[in-house]
Amino acid sequence: MSEQQRVVIVGAGMAGVQTAVALRDQGFTGTVTLIGEEPHQPYDRPPLSKAVLLGKAEGSAFDIDFGALGVELLLGCEVFGVRPGDRELDTSRGPVPYDSLVVATGAHPVALPGSEGVPGVHLLRTLDDAEGLRTVLADRSDVVVVGAGWIGAEFATAAREAGCAVTVVEAADRPLAGVLPAEVAAPMADWYADSGAELVTGARVARVEPGAVVLADGRRLSAGAVLVGIGARPATGWLAGSGIELGADGSVTADDRLRTSLPDVYAVGDCASFPSRRFDERLLVHHWDNALQGPRTVAADVIGETPQSYDPVPYFWSEQFGRFVQYAGHHASADTMVRRGDPVPDPAHGPEGAPPAGPAWSVCWLRAGRLVAVLAVGRPRDLAQGRKLIESGVPLDPARVADPAVALKSAVLPSS
Repeated sequence: MSEQQRVVIVGAGMAGVQTAVALRDQGFTGTVTLIGEEPHQPYDRPPLSKAVLLGKAEGSAFDIDFGALGVELLLGCEVFGVRPGDRELDTSRGPVPYDSLVVATGAHPVALPGSEGVPGVHLLRTLDDAEGLRTVLADRSDVVVVGAGWIGAEFATAAREAGCAVTVVEAADRPLAGVLPAEVAAPMADWYADSGAELVTGARVARVEPGAVVLADGRRLSAGAVLVGIGARPATGWLAGSGIELGADGSVTADDRLRTSLPDVYAVGDCASFPSRRFDERLLVHHWDNALQGPRTVAADVIGETPQSYDPVPYFWSEQFGRFVQYAGHHASADTMVRRGDPVPDPAHGPEGAPPAGPAWSVCWLRAGRLVAVLAVGRPRDLAQGRKLIESGVPLDPARVADPAVALKSAVLPSS
């Protein structure tokens, strides 16, 4: 590779930072420029809804010496568009030329319509967002969370730990309605009450006023602060008119080497979808592990190697209401669901005068006898073994899978 080749990475989150690191690790000797919209040193996002939010950490900056790595940082720099014919970006600091471009701008949280500009309404994506919400928790404000998804549950957990009164409003009839089947997500509704939070399902927000959330049925919820967690969309608006193909969901349409529809332009992380042969569909994965894995594929292609097709087993975790929840795979195409353990606690085993401890359980999804996804609550061994079984694609015995006393790896059918 020419030492004069210029790689510009737009987005200074996990995907962007790891792309810069992977380029150097794989021997790239040209210039690497990392552009971040925020003025802060590049940082990791998962701690924002955990340690940073609760004041247990001041930040989550990556422990990387970018100067020693030979990576130029352009922080507090907004990118407005791409001119592929000129191989230049239009930015708040003027044109930035590139030979190879990596789009790693992640996803933006979806705002609640009509709530923009209303005092006390928050989103949670950036370090500044977390700092603002940390003040809310320190003041022990009454909090209303709109959306019982992963972010909503994690924030509700932190708010209860901080001593706030918490009400979670969900339009669907259960938590995680867009993510997990009803029979899997239903037991998770009890976690809210166990923590002292109120979960209101089947409820739509009519409007947000200073100090209150008004529901469509007329109920009025006191709200010193409101956290909106109703989903995220790829942050790709700045690509309009560039010729880079986008999907209906706004994601960059990448191929199995994370190349876009334009030469020498790549996309990685939350903003990019990619074809998965393993799951027979195009995936858009909004999780940390995807942003960690994809950059190695991008770097290999940039330096002229031919990487293996990018086809990971998606993985994520969530810490909520005293539970460690992990998920690997993709269950949309499964034909069989198998439970391991009972998600309903046994009151007889709880300490006197206290709620019973939450049980550990898992759910496995199979397709044609092969594992395609696993959800593990307090069973990390199931997750670790299940992830390897998804990667290998070996056939399993469903009866042994259903026995929580049998290790998942021991459910593999003998080869004929």
